[in-house]
Amino acid sequence: QVKLVESGGGSVQAGTSLRLSCVASGFAFSAHGMGWLRQAPGKAREFVAAIDDRGNSTLHADSVKGRFTGSRDDAKEAAYLQMNSLRPEDTAIYSCAKETIPCSGATSNAYNYFGQGTQVTVSS
Repeated sequence: QVKLVESGGGSVQAGTSLRLSCVASGFAFSAHGMGWLRQAPGKAREFVAAIDDRGNSTLHADSVKGRFTGSRDDAKEAAYLQMNSLRPEDTAIYSCAKETIPCSGATSNAYNYFGQGTQVTVSS
C-alpha cells in the first residue's frame, strides 16, 4: 500500500524559509521520480517541483524557480522541498506525489499517488 506523509508546513512571515518533508512507503521509492504540488483556496492544484528517480534532474514551476528546490534521500525514502524567500502567494496545501511510471525522469503531470498535504501559510 502506497503511503506518502508530508510534514514541515506552518505559518511564517514573507521572506523566510521552510523545508517540507515527505516520507514514502509501500513502493520501490528509488525507482520513481517524486513531485510536489500545491493547492491554494479556490484554485486548482498546480505543479511546483519534481525530482527524477536518480536525483540528477529537477523541474520547477516558473513561479518558484530560484526560490524552491526539490531533493530526495533514497536511504530514508524521503523527498524534500526547500522553500526560500516565501511570498504570500505561496500560501497553499503542499502535497508530495509519486510518479506513475518508474525511471521516467522529472515530470510535472504524471502522478498516481498523492499525500494528504501540509499547510503552508505566508503572511506579509
